[in-house]
Amino acid sequence: MSTPTPRAGLGLVQICLAGILWGTGGLGVQVIRDRVPMSVLTISAWRMVIAAAVLLVVLLALRQLRGLGTLVRTHPTRVIVTGCGTAAYQALYFGSVVAVGVSVSTVVSLGLAPVLLTVAESVRRRSAPTLGQVAVLVLALAGLVLVSLAAGAHDPGPHPTLGVLLAVGSGTTYAATTAIGRSLTHTTSPLTLTTATTTVGAVALLLVAALGGSLTTGSGDATVTLTLLYLGIFTMALAYGLFYAGLRTVPGSAAVIATLLEPVTAALVAAVWLDERLGVAGIVGTALILVAVAGLGRRQPEPAVPPG
Repeated sequence: MSTPTPRAGLGLVQICLAGILWGTGGLGVQVIRDRVPMSVLTISAWRMVIAAAVLLVVLLALRQLRGLGTLVRTHPTRVIVTGCGTAAYQALYFGSVVAVGVSVSTVVSLGLAPVLLTVAESVRRRSAPTLGQVAVLVLALAGLVLVSLAAGAHDPGPHPTLGVLLAVGSGTTYAATTAIGRSLTHTTSPLTLTTATTTVGAVALLLVAALGGSLTTGSGDATVTLTLLYLGIFTMALAYGLFYAGLRTVPGSAAVIATLLEPVTAALVAAVWLDERLGVAGIVGTALILVAVAGLGRRQPEPAVPPG
């Protein structure tokens, strides 16, 4: 296989970093919920609000607000769909976790996205995936299953059928949002795109949380406030900025495989800070995902889309 271009290599690194940052989010949510009875929907809403506020301040400081206005004016539908989709797949995933447990939710939602995008890209190119692409995908999915099982959803959840349906919805929305977001990366900067979609997502989640009567705050708890700031700045603003920056040179299917470093990071964080055992399955699964991500850097360039 050919060596990736420097830009593609940098893009893959950026997306891997985004996945690692996302993987630390679970610990942050647990820290908050150990101190205050805040729902995951409310945490997600405040996380996006903080991220949007920080990103808007950065845009203002860099005098790039005009680019934000241009993006919203020229691509309003795609910006709204991407922003609402980002909020939706997170909410659907959290709902699935409550209904069916972590393992099934993670495998279905995160496993479905790369499959859907690989199929979509093959249809667009009018050619089957290469043997290398299939091998990377199989390795990644096998690793995901093992890591998720090691994460140990000992409680299968009270509503397994509903949970699987929510996970399917989350994975499908994640795939669609990635594809639409990637189409916008070539028309604007990652910072502008992240700001626009995060602001839309924040408004959507705030409305849902408010209508559900769950829009609470940390009641002045310093630890909760600092944790929310971390979640908003690092796992949302910075992570999505890196993700969209990487999407400019990395295909969507490869990007979502690279972000499987999220459950790997979450498992490692739990092992270090929460004293949860990773186990043989977790170690093997982590190794398989790392091999798959390494394989992404050796994939052949994507074939051009046939004319017409």
